[in-house]
Amino acid sequence: MIRIFLLAIGVLCSLTTAAQFSDSVHYYAKYASTGSINQTNDGRAYLLNNVAAFKVSKKKISLNADAAYVYGAQNGAQTNNDVSAGLNFNIYRTNRRFYYWGLATYDRSYSLKVNNRAQAGLGVAYDILRTPTAMLNVSDGPLFEYSDLIRDDTIPEKYQTVRNSLRVMYKFTIHNIVVLEGSQFWQQSLLKGDDYILKSVNSVSVKLRSWLAITTALNYNRINRTGRENLLVNYGITLEKYF
Repeated sequence: MIRIFLLAIGVLCSLTTAAQFSDSVHYYAKYASTGSINQTNDGRAYLLNNVAAFKVSKKKISLNADAAYVYGAQNGAQTNNDVSAGLNFNIYRTNRRFYYWGLATYDRSYSLKVNNRAQAGLGVAYDILRTPTAMLNVSDGPLFEYSDLIRDDTIPEKYQTVRNSLRVMYKFTIHNIVVLEGSQFWQQSLLKGDDYILKSVNSVSVKLRSWLAITTALNYNRINRTGRENLLVNYGITLEKYF
């Protein structure tokens, strides 16, 4: 997991050196570790969710890398062993509220019965709301996907499809202390009506310092093709730095 993230950072940094849109370069790094433990006389359950992100932004382009790892177990039986990593870029016009995006992602998930899945696509996005304390964005575009899944818990399946990826993203900051942010994805296959992916990532953070916050996160995922879903509710800390 660490190797994937470091590789992503290296790719982004090399791309940034080549993208001479502006002399001003800004960086952002974030790491969040959240989890939960429940122990009773009848059993024990725990969940650990680690997320890391790195961003390089210039006047007309921004490049992003992110990675996540979720592990969980209940009464000694594994429930989650999920890995995801992604690279994406935004290219801005003179009006920065409208921009183009591209991405490439990889993930595997024990809980969702995904052995391997890779996606790549392009699209457009628009900031419906953009102020120093509030942001609401919608984006849309086609994705090509290759998947290696397990259907009905036992049947392996490898297939390819093209999806439409619709995302709604928000971030609101209250008195520079409380931060609410999230992304909601609907990825519908253009080839099969019953093949869709739902993903919802939401969090509430209370800042203790400019770089440190207590965070509660709620994540939901569903892959209709495998009939699997998961709901993760956990809490922990977030470290972030602009430089």
